[in-house]
Amino acid sequence: MAGRDSGSGALAARYAAALFELADEQKQVDQVAADLSGLRAMISDSADLRKLLRSPVITREAQGRAMAAVGDAAGVGDLGKRFVALVASNRRLFALPDMIDAFLAELARRRGEIRAQVTAAQPLSDQQQAALSEAIRRAVGGKIAIDVNVDPGLIGGLIVKVGSRMVDSSLKSKLQRLQLAMKGVG
Repeated sequence: MAGRDSGSGALAARYAAALFELADEQKQVDQVAADLSGLRAMISDSADLRKLLRSPVITREAQGRAMAAVGDAAGVGDLGKRFVALVASNRRLFALPDMIDAFLAELARRRGEIRAQVTAAQPLSDQQQAALSEAIRRAVGGKIAIDVNVDPGLIGGLIVKVGSRMVDSSLKSKLQRLQLAMKGVG
């Protein structure tokens, strides 16, 4: 989709860099990071919200109003709301997930953290996240920041991505591998 091509990656990086500078000047980096993480979770959990971000037929005004309501519901701070409003008014909402990822990646880089993308079949408790973070830290070294997404389609298990490395221990993938193995035996 348009939100994932190299052009939108550069676009997302520019918007994220500008937001980071502004948040840093106003000493609101942590608040903005929390707001963006919450928005990202809402986007990944809602097919309707993803459609809103990508739809070329919804007017910029309607997108702006909808995103303002989403921001209010999520408790997003003023700087985060103004950023999303700007993105909506510029018809760039399709790239918002990439902008959020770029902002959080820059924050992690500046803090010396390694970001791990974790996809789980169910939400993880704080204790499970802490244990997972510790296991990843032992495996790769350094401080770890975990982004957890929920995909019930995995049935069980986890998919963990750290940089270019990925470990897929999901039940869905194990069943697919078993099915392929059984086709070869028959």
